[in-house]
Amino acid sequence: MNAETINQAYLFLIFILNGILIGVTFDAFRILRKSFNTPNFVTYIEDTLFWIISAIIVMYSLFIFNNGQFRAYIFVGILLGIATYMLFFSKIVIKISVKIIETIKSIIMFIFKIISYPLNILYKLIKIILIRTNNENFYKFCKYSCKN
Repeated sequence: MNAETINQAYLFLIFILNGILIGVTFDAFRILRKSFNTPNFVTYIEDTLFWIISAIIVMYSLFIFNNGQFRAYIFVGILLGIATYMLFFSKIVIKISVKIIETIKSIIMFIFKIISYPLNILYKLIKIILIRTNNENFYKFCKYSCKN
């Protein structure tokens, strides 16, 4: 094997990895969409970001590893990397990631409920006190206390 063949095989593997990285990037946006309700406007922004990130990945690799030259086997390597990731890893990564995000969201909501519980009780007590007192006298008290 000559040096050119080894170099092309090396580049092919690099661009297969680029394809896998693009697949992971695509799934990151899919995971966000499955985990959080996003309006259409945000989805358009995410799609645009995905294409910008993908272009940066490919262009960076082209300039770093192949002096900016685009060859057909590079395109095939990227497609093979994307297809490999999507066929063998995508479903597992999405399933696990969504479960992790849902677990984190439920933990945060639980903590928020614990923290907000005393505040809700305090709010209800103040509301009951204000309803039972004569509103006119309360407002007079507030005006008087604000002046001093």
